[in-house]
Amino acid sequence: MADRLYDTEERQERIILVGVETAEGDDTRQSLEELEELGQTAGAVTVGMVIQKRERMHPGTYIGKGKIEEVAQLVRSRQADTVVCDDELSPAQLRNLSDALDVKVIDRTVMILDIFAKHATTNEGKLQVELAQLRYRSSHLIGERSELSRLGGGIGTRGPGEQKLEQDRRLIRNRISQLKKELEQVTRTRTLTRKKRQENSIPVVAIVGYTNAGKSTLLNYLTGAGVLSQDKLFATLDPTTRKLTTEEGEEFLLTDTVGFIRKLPHHLIQAFRSTLEEAKYADIILHVVDCSNPDMDAQMFTVYETLHRLEVGDKKIITAFNKIDLSDGADVLKDLKADRTVRISAKTGDGIPDLIEAISKTAREGKLVVEKTFSYAEAAGISTVRGIGKILEEDYRNEGIYIKAEIPAEYEYLFVDKKPKEEW
Repeated sequence: MADRLYDTEERQERIILVGVETAEGDDTRQSLEELEELGQTAGAVTVGMVIQKRERMHPGTYIGKGKIEEVAQLVRSRQADTVVCDDELSPAQLRNLSDALDVKVIDRTVMILDIFAKHATTNEGKLQVELAQLRYRSSHLIGERSELSRLGGGIGTRGPGEQKLEQDRRLIRNRISQLKKELEQVTRTRTLTRKKRQENSIPVVAIVGYTNAGKSTLLNYLTGAGVLSQDKLFATLDPTTRKLTTEEGEEFLLTDTVGFIRKLPHHLIQAFRSTLEEAKYADIILHVVDCSNPDMDAQMFTVYETLHRLEVGDKKIITAFNKIDLSDGADVLKDLKADRTVRISAKTGDGIPDLIEAISKTAREGKLVVEKTFSYAEAAGISTVRGIGKILEEDYRNEGIYIKAEIPAEYEYLFVDKKPKEEW
């Protein structure tokens, strides 16, 4: 029948979200709403949401036997394919829930890993995602055994690690070992790149923030980087570094990092450490905050908590309250951890000049403008100056080479004439 039309559109996976509220004032509702957004990014549609109030999560079934029947009825009535739990499940919880509900059960970690697998484009990103997937599946292999025959596709089954689901622990360990070696090489390359940046003495600004805060949009506006920017969680995964040149001729390297999120799986922290540590080795942290989000304060707390886990120490922090075009403007926007705060819209460009000025002022703090004439016998010292700072003027004269430079204050002694030449 040539005139018959066939619907070839892939059916959206129907999911039910389940969370446990263990304390009064817990943010479980907001967390599940975020989990719903993660589901949308993964290509699923949420058809139900269940919150169980307990003193603590049930060690065997996560939500307790009484609530399981309610979820089971919801699965049947809403024709759900998958139940997604808001916390990482133990192998026993995964197995018991799967047996009781007779449907695929995954947790928040698998959802995030699935999105990462979907969005990884570079070789480094794919290696990191596969390593995180395998680490998770290795620790949950027992719980997944009964699920293997039921996995027919959908969330948690795609990505470079999916072919390892039916392998035993020994094969997974071997693959993990191989991935670690490959990532070590990537890490060495990234370290060399960082070293070259330091030698160029161009300040590095790491853009951090909660996922979907507008980091990529800001990078695109400032540098024309052309990075994918969508209103989705984890729309971009692979880090991008671009140069920003101000009207005054100042240069900065801006590095966009992967977005943070509450309950960020430790598997991801481990696998993406070399990428996330871009913030650790930056000169300035640019913290982008979605000020139109009602959960803004909790998101800011998550970002700082993640930076602490990454051992990002004493860095100058600029907080850019983004999306002011979507905010009513009535809220008092404060960040007590930041050295400077600005209000911007990365979409419309409002406040961008203030942000660039804040970056310039922050970069100049702790810097000195010094002058010295080096004798031609001391000319090798000029290369040292280039390595630690920025040469503003250089003039060859009869008595030697005149240098005017901007350097960190701790290197001022290099411009004191009484210092012996051996210092160079």
